[in-house]
Amino acid sequence: MIRIEALSKCYGEHSVLENISVDIGKGEVISIIGPSGCGKSTFIRCLNLMEQPSGGQIRIDGEDIMAKESDVSMLRRKMGMVFQSFNLFSHLMIIENVMLGPVELLKMDRQTAYDEGMKLLETVGLAGKAFAYPDELSGGQKQRAAIARALAMKPEILLMDEPTSALDPKMVSEVLAVIRKLAQEGMTMMIVTHEMNFARNISTRVFYMDEKGIYEDGTPQQIFENPQRPKTKEFIYKTHTYNQIIDRKAFDPYALWAGVENFLKEHFLPEKRIRAALLLCEELLYQLLFKRLSAETEPLQFSLEYSETRDTVRITFSSPQISGELEDGSEDELAMNIIRGYAKELHYGSGLLYVEL
Repeated sequence: MIRIEALSKCYGEHSVLENISVDIGKGEVISIIGPSGCGKSTFIRCLNLMEQPSGGQIRIDGEDIMAKESDVSMLRRKMGMVFQSFNLFSHLMIIENVMLGPVELLKMDRQTAYDEGMKLLETVGLAGKAFAYPDELSGGQKQRAAIARALAMKPEILLMDEPTSALDPKMVSEVLAVIRKLAQEGMTMMIVTHEMNFARNISTRVFYMDEKGIYEDGTPQQIFENPQRPKTKEFIYKTHTYNQIIDRKAFDPYALWAGVENFLKEHFLPEKRIRAALLLCEELLYQLLFKRLSAETEPLQFSLEYSETRDTVRITFSSPQISGELEDGSEDELAMNIIRGYAKELHYGSGLLYVEL
């Protein structure tokens, strides 16, 4: 339905988006997440040309909306837009807000626009507020009215820019229920959101944005349970990382243990878990790696990750020379008992040795 090729956006010398290329299929519900200032809102505002891209192509149903000869207003009607700040006309009743687009832009007769508008307000639970003014509605009701107004234009795609960020928790649930219903009905949607549970439960696909583009793209399960890239992990799991290079020829174990201990103390782990992490580091390094790898091996990459969200510590050693599988009885029995006693998960092979505790 949408094909984006090499999309970029600059404000003067400041680059916000660079070289974004992605396809969006009919019926997909895409949540766009990422840190503040990463370009999420700019990205979806570029899609219907509320922001003019600096370069690239945006094709809707095969038609390039950035081409000079394209009918931008016609193509733009295929994309409904729901804003963070509602943008309802305060001097018009709610039903008049919903009717305005169909009457003025679609040239629909007022009676038909009224009938369809009332059905939409009923869909979002606001039929009883049709003749109220925006100032008489709660924030959640205003946002549901804004969704009805966007749907009145019969869009093929609905773009939402943080539709719940200005709402309190009760109002958030009202709006999310409406969006969930639209998803079940097959509406194609792209939603900038900071509601992680919503993104996990309602989306068919998640874009994590960082470094001026779509940094990682996957299913909710992939992004929230098994993110592949470092910044995605850091954002999802609130992961903090301590990295070192271990050169066996000049290895100072006391400096490494001190670094591990200080890192874990900075994140307020209890002494018992810190001791367990130090013991695992020592056993893994001396009893598994140094016994298996040549003294002339390339330096080992050491990484210690602490996830606030999952409350887990992962210790990782990586080297191209790490290979094979651990076999029961082939290692020092005491060391293996210690490692397996503390580790929730243990992996050895394919260039990695890691444990999680």
